[in-house]
Amino acid sequence: MAHEPQPYPLDALDAEAVRTWSSLALAALGRAREDIDAINVYPVADADTGTNLYLTAESADRELGEAFAGVTDGTAEASLPRAVRAFAHGALIGARGNSGTILAQLLRGVADVLGDEPAGRGPASLLAQALDRAAEEAYQAVAHPVEGTMLTVAAAAAQAAVIAEADAGTAADVARAAYDGARAALERTPGQLAVLGRAGVVDAGGCGLVAVLGALWQALSGQVPAPEPVRGRAVSVPRPPEPCAQEGGGPGYEVVYLLEASEAAVGGLRTRLDRLGDSLVVVGGDELWNVHVHVDDPGAAVEAGVVAGRPYRIRITHFGDERRRARGERVQRAVVAVVQGEGLARLCEEAGATTVLARPDGPPAVAELAAAVRRAHAREVVLLPNDTELRAVAAAAAEQARADGVRVAVIPTRSEVQGLAALAVHDADGTFDEDVVAMTAAAGATRYGELAVAERQSFTSAGICQAGDVLGLIDGDVAVIGQGLPETAEAVLARMLGSGGELVTLVLGPEVPDALAERLEAYVQHGHLAVDTVTYRGGRWSAPLLIGVE
Repeated sequence: MAHEPQPYPLDALDAEAVRTWSSLALAALGRAREDIDAINVYPVADADTGTNLYLTAESADRELGEAFAGVTDGTAEASLPRAVRAFAHGALIGARGNSGTILAQLLRGVADVLGDEPAGRGPASLLAQALDRAAEEAYQAVAHPVEGTMLTVAAAAAQAAVIAEADAGTAADVARAAYDGARAALERTPGQLAVLGRAGVVDAGGCGLVAVLGALWQALSGQVPAPEPVRGRAVSVPRPPEPCAQEGGGPGYEVVYLLEASEAAVGGLRTRLDRLGDSLVVVGGDELWNVHVHVDDPGAAVEAGVVAGRPYRIRITHFGDERRRARGERVQRAVVAVVQGEGLARLCEEAGATTVLARPDGPPAVAELAAAVRRAHAREVVLLPNDTELRAVAAAAAEQARADGVRVAVIPTRSEVQGLAALAVHDADGTFDEDVVAMTAAAGATRYGELAVAERQSFTSAGICQAGDVLGLIDGDVAVIGQGLPETAEAVLARMLGSGGELVTLVLGPEVPDALAERLEAYVQHGHLAVDTVTYRGGRWSAPLLIGVE
């Protein structure tokens, strides 16, 4: 349930003020979302900056709400440091796009100051210092800062806040000064960045930051910022004639992932990614980072993350397809994947696929798959059933789509991990036949395992199992019958890696603790030094554990 902002002025910079700020910022970005999307021309004109900022703020607000849930049940204390750290952490793990990643770093800068709550400092002084630190850290996080962007707006807000604090203002005065400074800086952005000037719009990310700062002022003062039209909202924003064209040309893919790595390793990662592409932003700290970069070779960007540490929640977006869909045009090629588990659905969608969620109450019907193919809005579609029992359904859906003039190929994937392997090599820019062959080969080269719990006594290919036994399946057949999930998983891995492998993919079910992934990763590293491991969360309705070995 959403937090209801306080209807009266807040007198202190405290945990409740942070919670109110979060709720108001989310609401403000929700109202401005479409307007901000419409003026998004830099760094890529893909009409998603407002959406990315909103989703980032939504993640931050959700994390903050969970922190306050602990206060309600008596397991945690409602303190300013706890609130701002939860706020920043939520933004970090949910940051979307270039703008969302920068917003996450801005909030981390705020948390780096307010999270310590130093003695002898008043709220106004703390807030001014926090906004100043936020702008400084955001500039440091961007590999090649550009003026006329969200960074410029953040710097102007920080400078105005410091001046207001020096004039002995209150925390609300400091917030108002930051808001006014940001608004003035935003109006100047078309004169600082040529692409904005030509389009007749202000910077989209900066526009979102103004909304966030207006929410901060409202949270501390109780006064509601006057609604302002988004400059350029009514004009037609020029779109590049080529699918992947950007200002001055640019890469065709956006790659985003969370990374567990040391600060020293991230330094090397920045250097490698900077050579691969542009729009590089790496934010975070304390061995958890959010990595954002635009590249032509998304695989190389992910591999650089593997070298540095453990990347997960990997999202790869093809700019050309996103732009064409936004304009209601057909894209050349799309992937439709059937998955069991909401987390897997999000993972595949972030990789650019259209998904169909297979729920426990029954598999999707032919009509549902055919509708997903139409929803992909493409001339060519690669269909991943990800289940042996769905191959006939997928074939029937493909025949319906072919009757509508869509070229469809069904790849016989038997598990979601095979589907993930196929998605990883999907090349929308290659020929259809080459793409299908490569995806089929990747799926076929991936052995798949699954852990399940026996519901009753039965005969299996590994012997008789009892209700409650853990079953380890390899390529669809029961290979191991065990008592515990960790031991059975290790036994399955041992068999699957017995014939070699380069990459292990683990997909954890909703009730499985992170400790199991850590144990299995250590198990793989101990016995197979040359094998990498990646871990994902399958989410609701997914199996307890899926294993893929490529």
